[in-house]
Amino acid sequence: MKVAILAGGAGTRLVEETAVKPKPLVEIGGQPILWHIMMYYSHFGFKEFVIALGYKGEYIKRWVQEYYTLNRNITVKTGTGEVIFHDRGEQEWAYWIVHLVDTGQKTLTGGRIKRLAPWLGGQTFMLTWCDILSDIDLDALLKFHRSHGRLATLTAVRPPSKFGHLVLEGDRVAQFKEKPRTTKGWINGAFFVLEPGVFDYIDGDDTKWEREPLERLASDGQLMAYRHTGFWQCMDTLHEKLLLERIWQSGRAPWKTWR
Repeated sequence: MKVAILAGGAGTRLVEETAVKPKPLVEIGGQPILWHIMMYYSHFGFKEFVIALGYKGEYIKRWVQEYYTLNRNITVKTGTGEVIFHDRGEQEWAYWIVHLVDTGQKTLTGGRIKRLAPWLGGQTFMLTWCDILSDIDLDALLKFHRSHGRLATLTAVRPPSKFGHLVLEGDRVAQFKEKPRTTKGWINGAFFVLEPGVFDYIDGDDTKWEREPLERLASDGQLMAYRHTGFWQCMDTLHEKLLLERIWQSGRAPWKTWR
């Protein structure tokens, strides 16, 4: 099964980083967040990726090519220009297949998904964004999707609150909790499993996936939610990037499932 990743946005709310690189290449622990996402999917056995490019897409193409070279031992025959790669090993990334697809600079999310249709083989596929890390059980997500027979499954999450939470007893603060997960409401946490029929819900490049397509899928009874109560964190701002960096440096990153 292929994994589609939307990696074409400009990341304007993270301009401190995205002025010089695309958002998928913003680093956590010395590696692009795109790498973390691909490593996570790969741990569950998903090793073929279709990446929708847009803003500074050439940087991502260069990174994919260079990563393969720079993380291998190589022999270069200068007389002929021949390059021999060694030590493929058992690394998670060693057997990836990565399709890098230009989907336009200004194409909206729905349009980017529809442009990937020829690359997804007319089969069930997974979809996520390039700026979310989670410890979602992808096997359980796929099992849930296959159990209901609808066209689309999204992952519903309860994100961290942006503010500390006070527990009051009368006027006395009985407890202070620093930015707990909200206990009210669910949001779209991405990590989709989709059938090819969803492409019929996308009109074209100017379609935003999070609006008309998902609204119509829901109205038609074709959209189901897999509830995830574990770790989930997006990276929209510099503050969130630094938060993910601190979690990684702690040595207890919930999404790090590989050796």
